[in-house]
Amino acid sequence: MSITPVRELHDLSLSNETKTIKYNLVQVKGTWTRKKQKAQRQTKNERVSSAEIHECSRERGTTWTVVSPIVFTYQVMQIQKLLDPSNDALLTGHIRDPRQLELFRCNPRPIKRFVVMDETVFKLYGCQVTDYFDSRGVLYRILPLATTEENKSMEKVMTILGEVHKFGIDRRTEPIIAIGGGVCLDIVGLAASLYRRRTPYIRVPTTLLSYIDASVGAKAGVNFANCKNKLGTYIPPVAALLDRSFIQTLPRRHISNGLAEMLKMALMKHRGLFELLEQHGQYLLDSKFQSNGVDLSPVAAVTTKAAIESMLEELAPNLWEDSLDRLVDFGHLISPELEMKVLPVLLHGEAVNIDMAFMVYVARERGLLSEGEKLRIVRCMLALELPVWHGDCTLALVQRALADRLKHSGGLVRMPLPTGLGCAVKKESLCKGLYQSIFLKHYSKKTAPPITSP
Repeated sequence: MSITPVRELHDLSLSNETKTIKYNLVQVKGTWTRKKQKAQRQTKNERVSSAEIHECSRERGTTWTVVSPIVFTYQVMQIQKLLDPSNDALLTGHIRDPRQLELFRCNPRPIKRFVVMDETVFKLYGCQVTDYFDSRGVLYRILPLATTEENKSMEKVMTILGEVHKFGIDRRTEPIIAIGGGVCLDIVGLAASLYRRRTPYIRVPTTLLSYIDASVGAKAGVNFANCKNKLGTYIPPVAALLDRSFIQTLPRRHISNGLAEMLKMALMKHRGLFELLEQHGQYLLDSKFQSNGVDLSPVAAVTTKAAIESMLEELAPNLWEDSLDRLVDFGHLISPELEMKVLPVLLHGEAVNIDMAFMVYVARERGLLSEGEKLRIVRCMLALELPVWHGDCTLALVQRALADRLKHSGGLVRMPLPTGLGCAVKKESLCKGLYQSIFLKHYSKKTAPPITSP
């Protein structure tokens, strides 16, 4: 037997130190193996993964680079009469494959569902939810929880996880259901993403803000160290089931709160939506987005659809926020700091609108908006009964919020700013001098901007 000299092996490793071989992963009879990409020829019994392994041999050893595309598929569904016992959506709306749906319906085992409901929502709709499950023969556990921004914490997540563990669910076929506003959906989403590393969950939003914002994306999280959503994950629900009838029991202020997020998308990319909010904002507030047969009834459907579509267009290509150039971040530079400072004085949408109003003045100072456009936007905000200022939104708070964002964004913040009604541009961080100039010119003495009525 001949032995290759050590020196020869060393020379061989040096000659291949930058050589990279790309492999596909192929499954045959239940076992995954590597095949060189150029040599790969798929046979009938082989299954080829979209993942790859890149092998690079160097003098000091071998490096394997794993390229594993992760694809999430989830549905955002507008539904009427979700809690009607004849409606299957709450139990099967997340199942897309017809074969899986047939297997589900033929399964003799009782259906199990663990449900978390905001305690206020439970008082309003708890009986309907229990009647729904009872009529369908479902084995269920409903956990009512006080879910507010003040108690949006890991303690709540652990409470949910403890109850889920006691109840016992199949992590593949028995999704956790969250019914409530954005805080409830966020807390439950984080709990589900942690339980057995990823358990499917379903979002049922009951506020306007969560209907068009929290329910349609992938983010879930809780507050930590007095910072908003400091802990969280990017795991979308298997389905978001949207029923506008829940909005009818909201206080008027919470309708305005949701309108702020609609206005955000309108200003960034949808002039038609802005004009609808400008023209019919009062009607939407008065009707609470319910269709009651009058001529304007389609407005609720049209505006919510436009807001959701605009949101999904921005979220879907960047679900994990790999890129920080995000139009949906408009109104979210100052607002997290302000909202947490004055908690619970301002609702989320109100804080976002104060941020947007300030950035509208920034856009005007930079020549991106005309004076007429600026006034039109601020008047629309006021007509939607949204605040455009708060005394605690000081220059020091703005600078602190910007410094925090810079620290967590690689030293560069590209802020979306409106360049008209329904269009925007991403601009790099602004200098302190511009902030100070705007404060002295428009926000001195802790007063609101010089527009006080629509």
